[in-house]
Amino acid sequence: ELFGHERGAFTGATSKHAGMMREADGGTLFLDEIGELPLTLQVKLLRVLQERLVRPVGSAAETSVDVRILAATNRDIEAQVADGSFRRDLYYRLNVIRLEVPLLRERMEDLPVLVDTFLRRFAKEQGKPVASLTKEAFRLLSQYEFPGNIRELENIIERGVALASGRHLGVGELPDCVLGAPVSSRHGGFE
Repeated sequence: ELFGHERGAFTGATSKHAGMMREADGGTLFLDEIGELPLTLQVKLLRVLQERLVRPVGSAAETSVDVRILAATNRDIEAQVADGSFRRDLYYRLNVIRLEVPLLRERMEDLPVLVDTFLRRFAKEQGKPVASLTKEAFRLLSQYEFPGNIRELENIIERGVALASGRHLGVGELPDCVLGAPVSSRHGGFE
């Protein structure tokens, strides 16, 4: 997927595939969950980043690429570097500009905007008239800790829109994890 392959390079390779690195040439490639990349691929990725050359599987020829890498992880990469499961040299190659995004539970002031964005998107995708949450549904969401972060909120809203029968997503459309959530130490502010 990253480096491409030639036709016939392996069983099932019925056509040539450019690979994500060559497809992103001149642009940016987003690598999500970089902390889960196996060491064997870390070596290959490091080589491409250092030399700016890609060799597809089954090819003797290398192609030059100019790709900016944007990588994300929810793992403690420094701990992985320390325990040897993430290459130190790759870490330093990727760690040019570091952005740390706080967990949703640490920035609940973003909840109204995120809920509105997800509501609009899923209402449109599902062709449903859902326009808002009831006050009680929003109160319960605002007290939930979101262990799955924004992706969990997104799934909760998608599920709620799918189950909603009117213009409002109510308590009945929220999953049990939100309904049984312990009350957070945060108080109100989301009316």
